[in-house]
Amino acid sequence: MPRPQTDVEATRTRIMDAADRMIQEKGAISFTMTDLAGAVGMSPSNLYRFFESKDALAEAMAGDWFAELQEIMEALVSADIPVEEKLYQFFANRLVVQRARYEEDPELFEAYMDLGDEHFEVIKGYVDLADHYMASILAEAMEKGYFKGLELDAIVSLVNSMMQPFCNPRIMMQMMHVATEERLRIVINTILNGMQSATEQNRLKPGLHIAG
Repeated sequence: MPRPQTDVEATRTRIMDAADRMIQEKGAISFTMTDLAGAVGMSPSNLYRFFESKDALAEAMAGDWFAELQEIMEALVSADIPVEEKLYQFFANRLVVQRARYEEDPELFEAYMDLGDEHFEVIKGYVDLADHYMASILAEAMEKGYFKGLELDAIVSLVNSMMQPFCNPRIMMQMMHVATEERLRIVINTILNGMQSATEQNRLKPGLHIAG
């Protein structure tokens, strides 16, 4: 059972709900803190008691946006399941959440993307955290014998590039019809079984012998 909100928390929630509506109506860039103060029936100076700047408001809204996704990632990193399934679910579970959000309200989803673009420094920490969790799973895969001859940083960079249709909200909006769990499974299997250094690939080619 969630704990009761304090008056301050309840007011902050009311302000963020109003910001949701204003972002959808006006766009992330167009709405101002003065507009928002009017929408919630308080003076701008009173509004700034709860959010000292538009960046602070964006940070709070980003925290709400990423909370469920962060819980998914944290749970998977420590889950006692095969690493192949762990890597698949790392992307698949978040894909399901993001798709549901988009289908529920495409305009609000896109408005949040605009807000993230406008305040990228605010959300960069969440992006870096996702990379950290993914790196933990990829390091576990390396211990199981995957990605021979590659360094972890290179693997993270390559996987990030390949997984954009399944985790980058901007690209997902354009490719929602093909960014399916079935295709994701194929991509994950390809990554696990195909990513290795050029030296390792040459070593595994039939009939290829490297003179000593």
